[in-house]
Order: sequence, then structure tokens, then C-alpha cells
Amino acid sequence: MKDLSDIMRQAQQMQQRLQEAQERMDQLTADGVSGGGMVKVTLKGKGELAGLSIDPSLMTPGDKEMVEDLIKAAHSDARRKLDDAMADAMKQATGGLGGMLPGFKLPF
Repeated sequence: MKDLSDIMRQAQQMQQRLQEAQERMDQLTADGVSGGGMVKVTLKGKGELAGLSIDPSLMTPGDKEMVEDLIKAAHSDARRKLDDAMADAMKQATGGLGGMLPGFKLPF
């Protein structure tokens, strides 16, 4: 019976670490840039757009498509950085076991 109680204790510890990791992930932010820093996007933990900065020099008639492309590129950059930071936080919480546990999937 001791083995079962050890497993239950470890499961509770893992659940606590996962909850703490989720709380940390919700607080993460990531900045993405494009156009040599002319466009900057900031995303929060669940992908919420927290900030957008566009250099005024881009606001000229006829540059609409270029600005749209720069915004998309900056968003993609921020999303990749945020995903990497979230994966690192989850790896720390699970001790790298997330991919090795049957049926275990990351919450993002």
C-alpha cells in the first residue's frame, strides 16, 4: 500500500506544479518584431494582443499591404517566442516528463 500512497503523493505534487506553471504561463509576455523593429507586437500568455507599435514612417498612402505583412510577421515572431516560453515553463513543471507520460498533452 505504501507504493500507492507514494504514487498519489507524486501525482498531487505534479498537479500542484502544473497549476503553478499554468499561472506562470498566463503571466508570460513575448514581443515580436518585424521590419527592422518598425513593427512590434506584444502577446500575453494565452495569445492575447497586449500591444502593437507601428513606426509612423510606415503610415504613408500605398503602404497598406506592406504594413499588414509586417504586422503578421511580428505577430508570428511573438507567437513563436511565447510558445517556446510556455514549453519551457511546462518542461520545468513536469521535469521534462510531459511527452513521456501516456495520454498527457500540454494545455496549449
